[in-house]
Amino acid sequence: AFINYNHLCRNLREMFKIDAADYMISICGNSALRELSSPGKSGSVFFLSQDDRFMIKTLRKSEVQVLLRMLPNYYNHVHTYENTLITKFFGLHRVKPSSGQKFRFVVMGNMFCTELRIHRRFDLKGSSLGRSTDKIEIDENTTLKDLDLNYSFYLEPSWREALLKQIKTDSEFLKSQRIMDYSLLLGVHYRAPQHLRTRASYRRTMTAERLTVLSEEDAQEDDAFNYPEGLVLVQRANDENSVVVGPHIRGSRLRSSAAGFGEVDLLLPGTARVQIQLGVNMPARAEQIPKEEDSKSFYEVYDVVLYLGIIDILQEYNITKKIEHAVKSMQYDSVSISAVDPEFYSERFLKFIQTVFPENS
Repeated sequence: AFINYNHLCRNLREMFKIDAADYMISICGNSALRELSSPGKSGSVFFLSQDDRFMIKTLRKSEVQVLLRMLPNYYNHVHTYENTLITKFFGLHRVKPSSGQKFRFVVMGNMFCTELRIHRRFDLKGSSLGRSTDKIEIDENTTLKDLDLNYSFYLEPSWREALLKQIKTDSEFLKSQRIMDYSLLLGVHYRAPQHLRTRASYRRTMTAERLTVLSEEDAQEDDAFNYPEGLVLVQRANDENSVVVGPHIRGSRLRSSAAGFGEVDLLLPGTARVQIQLGVNMPARAEQIPKEEDSKSFYEVYDVVLYLGIIDILQEYNITKKIEHAVKSMQYDSVSISAVDPEFYSERFLKFIQTVFPENS
């Protein structure tokens, strides 16, 4: 038996213009789902639909109860804030095989559904206890954590402001729902590295040096291919068919000050022309954070494309978490532990995210 839990999930799919038949084929079709190695401690199993659009996660009964409780408020939040960065939920289902144990699963949008390779992925909470990967071999599928992050990401000022404002709005919503232990999932696609720029010269040029902006005409000519390794913004296309739009996207396009605050697309020569939105296809510059004992004057600087969203939003600050907080507080600094009340969690989370995306000085 295959059971749908809630009509609001159907309304969410309609809001994101997800065709009912496509949805069912993606999650129930003959093409097998791909099982992913579990990045969490929860014991949940993760699958990816064959078309990469949907992430499927098995849930504990307690998580289903939290989701059902908050779903009406979640729906209102997502409906009100079209640029929300919170996980997109599209379905909550229960399967009871004729033989065997029933299990529950949620269907979510895959934040990394893109043609570009995600070279690094980070799960960021703003806490430090146990927040580093224990893997020796790090590859594209390794989920790195707070203490593994050795880059700052510089965005266009108006984009940074919009991003931090939306993260604050989303975090306030989660706080109102008594949710904690959520993360910012950050995917990084590196363009070609620009090595050996001195920190001093980098600081001088950071604000003056904007991303290249081409007109629509120039983008169609050879000019665009003079920048094969960098990131080029192109004024919004008239021909919408030429632009790759992310899946299950509702939000507005971002505008660039470098283009007179007009809407822009991101041109990746030899790859694609993609639509830039909050959390999707965001061009940025990554600067290596020097270690305190490191006195060298050369640091790695990369052009990057970022994908991000807020995940793991089904953990209430319940009695179990309160006990965990009490026990760990006796052993460790309470500021460093993940299990803290939603008010403090939100405050610490926002403060940390601001350091990940510093202002251009």
